[in-house]
Amino acid sequence: MEFSVKSGSPEKQRIACVVVGVYEPRRLSPSAQRLDDLTDGYISSLLRRGDLEGKAGQTLLLHNIDNTLCDRILLVGCGRERDLSFTQYRKVISHAVRILNDTGSMEAIFYLTELPVKTCDSSQRIRHAIEAAQSTLYRFDQLKSKKNSTRRPLRKIVLTVSNRRDLADGEQAVREGMAITQGITVAKDLGNMPGNICTPSYLADRAKSLSRVYEHLDVEILEEQQLKELGMNAFLSVSKGSRQAAKLIVMKYQNMDSEMAPICLVGKGVTFDSGGISLKPGAGMDEMKYDMCGAASVLGTINAIAELQLKTNVIAVIPATENLPDGLASKPGDIVTSYSGTTIEILNTDAEGRLILCDALSYCEQFNPAVVVDVATLTGACVIALGQHAAALYSNHSPLAHDLKNAGKTTGDRVWEMPLWEEYQEQLQSNFADLANIGGKAAGSVTAAIFLSAFCKKYQWAHLDIAGVAWQSGNNKGSTGRPVSLLTQYVIDHSKK
Repeated sequence: MEFSVKSGSPEKQRIACVVVGVYEPRRLSPSAQRLDDLTDGYISSLLRRGDLEGKAGQTLLLHNIDNTLCDRILLVGCGRERDLSFTQYRKVISHAVRILNDTGSMEAIFYLTELPVKTCDSSQRIRHAIEAAQSTLYRFDQLKSKKNSTRRPLRKIVLTVSNRRDLADGEQAVREGMAITQGITVAKDLGNMPGNICTPSYLADRAKSLSRVYEHLDVEILEEQQLKELGMNAFLSVSKGSRQAAKLIVMKYQNMDSEMAPICLVGKGVTFDSGGISLKPGAGMDEMKYDMCGAASVLGTINAIAELQLKTNVIAVIPATENLPDGLASKPGDIVTSYSGTTIEILNTDAEGRLILCDALSYCEQFNPAVVVDVATLTGACVIALGQHAAALYSNHSPLAHDLKNAGKTTGDRVWEMPLWEEYQEQLQSNFADLANIGGKAAGSVTAAIFLSAFCKKYQWAHLDIAGVAWQSGNNKGSTGRPVSLLTQYVIDHSKK
């Protein structure tokens, strides 16, 4: 999909379709009103006779309208103006894109970017429009023998700004939006790939392929023998039951002086999680291919920031493995010594994410990072707590948590901060090791974060539990690509400082 930005009146656009909004009840947006004035009230007459009420999700496609240069005008219901949130705005964009793609309008100019969306400026509306459009048209059909094709698909969207002075900001918003959606697509594709294809080696190869595209990006892959020599026994305790070798993927994006402290992004890369000896129930286990969505989102974020050529340094660390039952697999009650020297009693082999992350987080110390953010589909308890709308945020540094929350507000990829109180540490006490890897049923997402915090005392750290937001189930099953937009926005904001 091609995106661009321009200013100009709707009646002067010589294009396949002009898209304008209609509020409920039957109230025209400024551009729709201008078209109505030039057509002697034709649009408002259609509304009066009940062809469109303006409710969210309604559309009306008009052809060959007098006093305009376009082939079609698409009226899109926007709901009540005072209720227009970024969520509703993205739904409006999605409805419009779906109609255009199905009706042969191969290019269109959107005047929906003039809508007064709460808390969003013009640049944010442009970026939301690009993300919503790309999400609507996204398909994962690489593995289908027969693909559904659209005869005349939508190929170009022009997004409008109110005047020429806003063009530069609009063009930057387009660049950012296209780079972020490219990163989201990378994350979605990786998440949707089945576990027999998307193995730890596959993730490592995708990282290498990115390094061949972008000049500021270098990749190092640490193999199992190197991990053994380093003493990453917590990480290796998870991979023991798999015939796929574990990989520690280290991606270094450097576009500033090497002395500038980097941002470290750590992504959980369990490419399939059966639970190990603590085997999961069979129902829905196919969705455990999504247990590497933290790694996928970190790869997507690196893709986005490299595409934008941001002036910053970022290091991604991705521990990648499968978690399967086997005669060599870890057993409940086993004790391992982590990379940091901390001993861990493995009470449940299905709490494996924290075992691979703790070694990866300790590994980040050598980079003297400005901050470390880990991203993981870590706990089902997080889904119970927050559902599918917000990721859980934990941090040992209030300014870092504040910046991540602000990035979430900007992008709509929202997070909710959770407690890291010392009282929860009691749940991880072990009679036989320094830490237990689970803390019981109560506050499961919190105790998982508390476990990770024990390995992050030497730097500013945040943990995003994305178990509820990384993928959707049901008829719309698939990876969401979250939180690529949040992480990229955070890096953009950090680079501006």
